Amino acid sequence: MNLLRTLATVSSLTLLSRILGFVRDFVIARAFGAGMFTDAFFVAFRLPNLLRRMFAEGAFSQAFVPMLAEYRQQRNAEETKTLVDRVATLLFLVVLLVTLLGILGAPLLILVSAPGFAADGEKFALTVTLTRITFPYILFMALVALSAGILNTWSRFALPAFTPVLLNLSFIGMALFAAQWFDPPVMTLAWAVFLGGLLQLAIQLPALKKIGMLPRFDFAPHDPGVRRILKLMAPALLGVSVAQISLLINTIFASFLASGSVSWLYYADRLMEFPAGLLGAALGTILLPSLAKAHSGGRPETFSALLDWGLRLTFLLTLPAALALAILGVPLLATLFQHGAFTANDVLQTRQALVAYSIGLIGLILVKVLAPGFYAQQNIRTPVKIALVTLAATQAMNLAFIGPFKHAGLALAIGLASCLNAWLLFRGLKQRGAYRPLPGWPMFAAKLVVALVALALTLWFGMGEEANWLTASSWMRVTHLSLLVVGAAATYFGTLWLLGFRLQDFRRRAVP
Repeated sequence: MNLLRTLATVSSLTLLSRILGFVRDFVIARAFGAGMFTDAFFVAFRLPNLLRRMFAEGAFSQAFVPMLAEYRQQRNAEETKTLVDRVATLLFLVVLLVTLLGILGAPLLILVSAPGFAADGEKFALTVTLTRITFPYILFMALVALSAGILNTWSRFALPAFTPVLLNLSFIGMALFAAQWFDPPVMTLAWAVFLGGLLQLAIQLPALKKIGMLPRFDFAPHDPGVRRILKLMAPALLGVSVAQISLLINTIFASFLASGSVSWLYYADRLMEFPAGLLGAALGTILLPSLAKAHSGGRPETFSALLDWGLRLTFLLTLPAALALAILGVPLLATLFQHGAFTANDVLQTRQALVAYSIGLIGLILVKVLAPGFYAQQNIRTPVKIALVTLAATQAMNLAFIGPFKHAGLALAIGLASCLNAWLLFRGLKQRGAYRPLPGWPMFAAKLVVALVALALTLWFGMGEEANWLTASSWMRVTHLSLLVVGAAATYFGTLWLLGFRLQDFRRRAVP
C-alpha cells in the first residue's frame, strides 16, 4: 500500500468533510450570527467535543492502535478478537457512566467551563440544556473511535475518514429544515449533534462485521491486554490533549470578554482546523499503524524513515497554508461567513484570532506527526512531561496576552505553545535515537523558502484592499477568492517543480 496514495485518499475525504463543515458554519452564521445563542451552543458543544478528543480520539486511540497492531502481528486471530471484545465492552460501560454524570452535572460543568455565563441567568440555563442534549455525543464517538482504530489497523482508512461528513450533514439539514420547530431555534443544533453521532456509529458497524471484528459483550477488566491499554491511557490522556485542555481554559477566559468572543475564536479555530485536519489528522492516522508495526517488528530504520517522510510533508504543505491564512484572513472570513447576522465587525474580530492561530499552525500539525512516534513505542512518560510544560506555558501566555490582545491573545497562546510542544517532542525523539534525519534537509528548506516568498507575493498583491472585501457582493468575493487561491497554488507548486521537487520523491510504502 502506497502511503502517499493513502494520504491523498484520506485527505480527499477529509477535504469533503471540511468543505461541508464550512457549509455548516455558513448556515449557522447566517441563521444565528455571533451572540448569546451561539456562545451558549459552542460552549455546550465544546464540552462533549473536548471529551471526545481527549478520551475517544486522543488517549484511547493512541493506546489502543499500537496494542492492536502488536496483537495482530504477534498473536492469532482469536486472541485479537478477544482483545477487541473486552476493550469495546469496558469502553462502552465507562463512557456510558461519564455520559450520565455529564448530563446530571451539566450546571456544575458550565460553572467551571464558562463561569462568566453565571451572571446571565437566561444564557446559563440555555447552555445547561444544550449541554444535556449534546453530551451523549461522547458515547457515540468513543465507539466510533474504537471502530476507526480497528479499521485503520486493517488498512481500511477510507470509511473512518468519511464518517465526519455525517455530522456536518446532520448540522446542515437540521439548521435548514428543523429550526422552526424548536424554541429557541438554536436547540436544533444540539439535536443535530446527537443525530450526527448516532449516524457516525451506525455506518461503521457493517465494515467491522465484514472483517470479523464486530465487538461482542465480554466484560473482563482484568484481561492483561485491557490492563496494558488502561495503563497507557491514563497518562496519554494528558499527553495528547493539551491543545484541547487549553481550548477549554480559553473558553473560561473568553467568557469574561465581550459578547461574541467565544464565537470569534470558534470561527477562527474552524478555519485553522481545515489544514490541521486535512494534513495533520490524516498523517497521524496513517502513520500510527505503520509506526507501531515497525516498532513491534524491530525495524528502527523504517520507523525513523517514516517520521522523516511525515515531517517533510508537514513543512511542505503546512507552511503555505499558515501563510495563506495569515494574509487572506479578511477575504476568507468575508467570503465564508459575512452573511445575514454575521457582520463586518465579526469578520475583523475573527481575523485577529485567525492571524494569531496561523502563527502556531505548523506546531499544531507537527504534534500530530511527532506524538505517534512516542505512542507507537508505548512510551508515555516523555509526552506527559512535555504536555505539562506546554500546558503551563499556555496559561502563562494567556495571562500575558489577554490584556493587550483580548481574544486574539488566547489564540496566540495556543499557537505558540503548540510550537513549543512540537519542538520538545522532536528533541525527545532525536535524543533517544528514534528519529535520525535523512540527508538533504538544508537544501529542502532553502527551496521551500523560495517557494514561500513567491506565494506570499502572489497573495499580497492579488488580494488588493481588505476593505473592498467587506463591501463586495458574494459573487465577487467567491470569484476573486477562487482565482486567487488557484493562482497562489499554481505559483507555489510551480516554483517547487522548477526547483526540482517531484511527486514520486514523496512516495512511500506502508509497513505490512
